[in-house]
Amino acid sequence: MTTEIKKETRGFETEAKQLLQLMIHSLYSNKEVFLRELISNASDAADKLRFESLSKPELFENDADLKVLISFDKDAGTISISDNGIGMSRDEVISNLGTIARSGTAQFLNNLSGDQKKDSQLIGQFGVGFYSAFIVASEVEVLTRKAGVDAAEAVHWISQGESDYTVETVEKISRGTTVILKLRPESLEFADAFRLRQIVKKYADHIAIPVLLPKQNFSADTEEDVLAVAPEFEAVNSAKALWTRPRSDVKEDEYIEFYKHISHDYEQPLNWSHNKVEGKLEYTSLLFVPGRAPFDLWNRDGVRGLKLYVQRVFIMDQAEQFLPLYLRFIKGVVDSNDISLNVSREILQKDPAVDSMRSALTKRALDMLGKLKADDKDKYKKFWAEFGQVLKEGPGEDFSNRDTIAKLLMFVSTHENCQGQDQALEDYVSRMQPEQNKIYYLIADSAKTARNSPHLEIFRKKGIEVLLLSDRIDEWLMSHLNEFDGKSLQDITRGELDLGGLDDEAEKVEQEKREQAMKPLLDRVKASLGERIKEARVSHRLTDSPACLALDEDDMGAQMRRIMQASGQSVPETKPVFELNPAHPLINKLEHEPDEDRFGDLISLLFDQASLAEGHELEDPARFSRQLNKLLLELCD
Repeated sequence: MTTEIKKETRGFETEAKQLLQLMIHSLYSNKEVFLRELISNASDAADKLRFESLSKPELFENDADLKVLISFDKDAGTISISDNGIGMSRDEVISNLGTIARSGTAQFLNNLSGDQKKDSQLIGQFGVGFYSAFIVASEVEVLTRKAGVDAAEAVHWISQGESDYTVETVEKISRGTTVILKLRPESLEFADAFRLRQIVKKYADHIAIPVLLPKQNFSADTEEDVLAVAPEFEAVNSAKALWTRPRSDVKEDEYIEFYKHISHDYEQPLNWSHNKVEGKLEYTSLLFVPGRAPFDLWNRDGVRGLKLYVQRVFIMDQAEQFLPLYLRFIKGVVDSNDISLNVSREILQKDPAVDSMRSALTKRALDMLGKLKADDKDKYKKFWAEFGQVLKEGPGEDFSNRDTIAKLLMFVSTHENCQGQDQALEDYVSRMQPEQNKIYYLIADSAKTARNSPHLEIFRKKGIEVLLLSDRIDEWLMSHLNEFDGKSLQDITRGELDLGGLDDEAEKVEQEKREQAMKPLLDRVKASLGERIKEARVSHRLTDSPACLALDEDDMGAQMRRIMQASGQSVPETKPVFELNPAHPLINKLEHEPDEDRFGDLISLLFDQASLAEGHELEDPARFSRQLNKLLLELCD
């Protein structure tokens, strides 16, 4: 049976054209990445065939020896990269080579920095690796046949990397894909045995299938003698899955290159953990902490997870069932002997062995972070800057590991040596005053607002350290982190401040007297401000400011309100508690102000001033301006 040969020319999408022009004209400083990406694609094709053959062994077509074969012709200026993996159908060729995932391309183009070396390393991360061939090639040909289909249904794709490509149906006896590159004159250096071997050893030594290159014949007298003999091929890489080797046999450089291979990251990992478990469950894991956050880190529904192998057979990318969401930045592989080979994502969710592995791998990942924090403060500082806010999701999602996660958290503090988020809860506890039994913290909209908050005044006076929180997730975090090391955590802007043993008895007696003396003024303030406040009371927090706003113990803070509003949820109405400093001269003058209109304007201004100090927007800016102008006019008269 013959298949009608169908040939057509199709145009690239607009974004694909942009990308091709970028490859051809800009990313030429690190050209060798093209071979890394094409070998990686070939390795993925072999992995996919292994997986498909579990249910359809006939797909091997009596050729189960998976490999990547690289050949070159120096005179013709060509390189060929062939694999006997899964191959592609015509529709897949058009989908994979003729168009590019819009999101991946757009993100790739947006993330370009102008640094050619850095930008060239972004290629694989955004799923556009195949197009790196055009960095060195003026023309790229692809000949492919999907495993299991008729030899006459192979596909030939060809493009010069300009506005269009040609695709036609051809015949190909063997399954798999061959990519033929016609090198540009300035890239002929790659049609060389030594150069190709060097690149393969650098980027593909850890790949689990052999990468073959022509065997070098040093005994031949002339080039004609070499050409007269059919080329023999030999494996250049070690062709053994890196994670299956003993830790003592794997060099640091090999771990780093393997990480770059699976993550498509150009930076080195900050840390890694290679572990083999034997006993009730048998599996090997190799986990990495990246040095840089991926572009889609904040997309909680995005692609994430470990590469899953079962008995060295690749099963799936992004197996998210093995780590919780707050550790979605961890990269790596897990290879199990206890999971069925015909596993699906649905089955993984119900497998008790997966639950046990998830628990153990989570502890392993947290332990790896703990060691990084203890052993290398600079690296952990870099990790925290990239992934700290994601790790803060942990206490609310993983109760069983809450205490472990709490030890990894870093904060800004009022401690004199604090420079950014570099203080751990353990550091705070070690500096607590003898009578202190709480860890005090303050949440604000920005670091500057937190540091200048009037709520800190009494704590500065008494030399009590306070943690300053301003990340958008901090209020949610602290709602799930109630204690640490037996010490409860206290928001200093909530409720009536009680410093316990840090207050002496004389101060408490004095406070009670002031509350009684101020009651008429507080009633007057409440009557004037009406529904704008929940209540007015004497403040025990202030030493310098005349007033501040506090939250009731169970009221929702501003951060949490914004999170809920952004997600479309209804938010309960909350009103602040207005606290006045009885020792401030302005409060003393207000107490003796006979004119009710003037009193109302002054107390309204004072309330708005306290609201601004909290970092809030004014409820009625026009009223604030009007009252302030009126006061200024009175002062000028």
